[in-house]
Amino acid sequence: MQHESMVHALDEIRRTLKPSGILIDLRPVEDHWSVEVASEQEVQVAGQLTDMPIGKADDEAAFRAMREVESRGWFAREHEEEFAFFYYWDTPSEMKKFMEEEWEDFEKIEEDVYHAAQSLWSLANADAQVRVRVKMLITKWEKQGKA
Repeated sequence: MQHESMVHALDEIRRTLKPSGILIDLRPVEDHWSVEVASEQEVQVAGQLTDMPIGKADDEAAFRAMREVESRGWFAREHEEEFAFFYYWDTPSEMKKFMEEEWEDFEKIEEDVYHAAQSLWSLANADAQVRVRVKMLITKWEKQGKA
């Protein structure tokens, strides 16, 4: 989505919110997400995903849009923090298939990272799963003004 479309959407949100209404901005942020093999005993890092240009451009457009509406006085940032969100798969091949089908434009798993995950998973305990640690951003915005 382009920056201008995001600003227009945020203007529509502002229009429908009551005075001092709250907007929650919750989204993943491209940041070379970590590929890990997790079991009850330990978590081992296989490597990082490669951020694709479309995902990085979407992130920058979202950040620009929020900065713009803040500078226009439409919303005031009340609170912001980052947290981890995990996607889990039983096997590395399930993870790779999901990424190729669902994240093809946003994230890519390089062959060396995939092979490292396969190796770590095959040597881990029977309860081991493969996971991706996604960086999430949540921001609370308060509507400003009466309009």
